[in-house]
Amino acid sequence: MKNRDIVERSLAAVWHPCTQMKHHERFPLVPVARGEGAWLEDFEGRRFVDGVSSWWVNLFGHSHPAINAAIADQLGRLEHAMLAGFTHEPVVELSERLAKLAPGRLGHAFYASDGASATEIALKMAFHYWANRGRPGKSRFVHLEGGYHGETVGALAVTDVAIFRDAYGALLRRNLVTPFPARHAGSKEFQCEHCAVEAAGALARLLEERADEIAALIVEPMVQGASGMRMYHPLFLARARELCDRHEVLLIADEIMTGFGRTGTMFAWEQAFPSPPAPLPVEPPSSPTLLPREKGDFRSPLPPGEGPGVRAHRGPDLLCLSKGITGGYLPLSCVLSTDEVYGAFYDDAIARAFLHSHSYTGNALACRAACAVLDLFEEGGTIEANREKAARFDAIAAPLSRHPAVRDWRRLGMIWAFEVAGDEPGFAPRAFEIAMRHRALLRPIGNTVYFMPPYVANDEAFAVLVEAATAIADELGKPA
Repeated sequence: MKNRDIVERSLAAVWHPCTQMKHHERFPLVPVARGEGAWLEDFEGRRFVDGVSSWWVNLFGHSHPAINAAIADQLGRLEHAMLAGFTHEPVVELSERLAKLAPGRLGHAFYASDGASATEIALKMAFHYWANRGRPGKSRFVHLEGGYHGETVGALAVTDVAIFRDAYGALLRRNLVTPFPARHAGSKEFQCEHCAVEAAGALARLLEERADEIAALIVEPMVQGASGMRMYHPLFLARARELCDRHEVLLIADEIMTGFGRTGTMFAWEQAFPSPPAPLPVEPPSSPTLLPREKGDFRSPLPPGEGPGVRAHRGPDLLCLSKGITGGYLPLSCVLSTDEVYGAFYDDAIARAFLHSHSYTGNALACRAACAVLDLFEEGGTIEANREKAARFDAIAAPLSRHPAVRDWRRLGMIWAFEVAGDEPGFAPRAFEIAMRHRALLRPIGNTVYFMPPYVANDEAFAVLVEAATAIADELGKPA
């Protein structure tokens, strides 16, 4: 089959997502026949680097043999069974493993198929939690300026990206917006600490005035993706956790994009509550001593420095996961909740239950793929390996970071981003076209160019991304 043939058939039959279809009269679709590692290939054998991990979902590369084998094995056992009233091994194993990895005390997993659905679930859980606690007036949500949480109606109601939200404004419930931790709206400055303090102050004032009507605060920890890879200081998350506790407001962490190592830790939330240093060796006590607990106290019984990351500290009340959870193979999302949230629904009365479902909730194939992804993290020491790889990639990208048309160069974990100065009309589609000519799949957000490659990308593949981005800056940038 030729590229042209599949493109013509697609344009005649498929309504593509997040697309003005008429634009494909000028910018042709890119056909994909196969993928391997960090590379995709069209029907005529032309290869290009997947510089955005196929919309931020692919972690360990296309056609990974271990994930392929896990799915093939599961196909011979169980492809799917309904999860209402039934259970199966992959969903149990995945839930147990996520609970051990997740920040805080998140012990119960509720599944869906995509990130927006996870957001909807978390919002409904938060509202229903307070209703079950006898406080139905706590029905509104707070979200950050510039936040993005999905494109279903509930998710759009806590999204502040005009291009997605405005057309459906009449359908959306009004919620409350609090400032993003930056010097000014639209700023792409990297992790401004005093901005985090100021933004936390604004949140404090909002919660002091209106906590009685607020069910939850929802945030994308550390990075706002759809607003142009805006990266804020983790101090804001720590302050937000304190404020939500003080004012009895739940905190929802949307790690749909940031989860599974993208920001340099397994979950971005961990950077707000890093593990304390291990204590000096002492003679161990004859028996372990558990810390005293009071209501709402989630301190770990483990000694300081033990346990995975943030578990000795407070995590979010609800954690939304998707995208990388299956390594880019199958649609799956998950909301992890604390025991306290789960307990508010545990009752004889059916009306107090969380009556939400999707036909493919907890799909066995998807859960088995997700378990294979977690195996790869464990076996390959992925988080530490990525830190070493990112340092090499920084050196490869150094000349680009100094390009006269490049502004606000920034990196967090395995995400690189920068602005291209200039007022070139139609920057994003033109930049996409330039990148494809240089064998790279890049999808700028406005004038923001970013790299988010699969973790298997090597120096050669990353150099291709840098070459393509340099061409974008050369052709479309305007040096100061």
